[in-house]
Amino acid sequence: MNRRRDLIFLAGAAALAPRVPLAQPLRATGKLWRIGFIVPGRGAPDSSNALREGLRELGYVEGRNIVIESRLAGGDAARLPALAAELARIKPDVIVAATPAVTGAVQKATAAIPIVMVNVTDPVEAGFVRSLARPGGNITGVSTRIGELGPKQLELLREMVPGLARVAVLLHPDEPSHHRILKSVQDAAPRMGMEVLPAEVRGELEIETAIAAASRQGARAVVVMAGLLATHRRRIAEMAAKHRLPSIAAARQYAEAGGLMSYGPDPIEPYRRAAFYVDRILKGAHPGDLPVEEPTRFTFLVNAGAARALGLTLPQSILVRADRVIE
Repeated sequence: MNRRRDLIFLAGAAALAPRVPLAQPLRATGKLWRIGFIVPGRGAPDSSNALREGLRELGYVEGRNIVIESRLAGGDAARLPALAAELARIKPDVIVAATPAVTGAVQKATAAIPIVMVNVTDPVEAGFVRSLARPGGNITGVSTRIGELGPKQLELLREMVPGLARVAVLLHPDEPSHHRILKSVQDAAPRMGMEVLPAEVRGELEIETAIAAASRQGARAVVVMAGLLATHRRRIAEMAAKHRLPSIAAARQYAEAGGLMSYGPDPIEPYRRAAFYVDRILKGAHPGDLPVEEPTRFTFLVNAGAARALGLTLPQSILVRADRVIE
């Protein structure tokens, strides 16, 4: 049960010819490149470490040839516009933006500084790029395709809980991608004989209230959205367990934190891949010429301890498909 699938990205970006970057001309050797980095949570050690590791592999060392200007939103989406404007004022050479909400805030703050987005669902529909092959503006990076995962997550929950008829979807109302994903889940649910109950959460204090309300309304399982809710994954897993609701999210860290299941692309590896885009841009590539990459493989984790606590028996069909079973 310990099989792993590596997250593989489409590799078209390396073949494109560079152009002059939007923000500033290349600096002379010995100067420090300034990289902005905004994340929505209180802290992001995994993503931050992955970005730094990727940069080190490409020859960038903090204090020697790069400075990373990090900004944390603390899980408060209302802070993102101010943080994005603050970074735009100091004019870094490139900004790495985690999640759709962060990317949207940075996009509004600057049309000149190159932006590398990470873990963004459907960047074309969100208006961040013109197309995946030719982004066209000052934004490129790594998409997640999480919008396609909702129906699959419903299937896995139904397989885990036979007869499942009502599912809560935990989402952040200020995260535009969550509404697009919610629609895909709502469209798929009737075909599976299910009803979807949206449950909005803006911060940690609302988590138990939302899950308890969904349980009272008859929800018997929970789909957890990514992005701004990632910083609260352990609390969400605890509250879902408290109210006896099997749950699933995209990030493997959710199952590792005590959630029942996770199914989706690795949310950390794209930060390492973002270093490739930063490198290309610092070397003169125009972000509008660098194709957006997408994950082509996904990882399925099951937490056997969480299943036992919920009184669930793991079906053989689930066990044989899982990349990893957490005991």
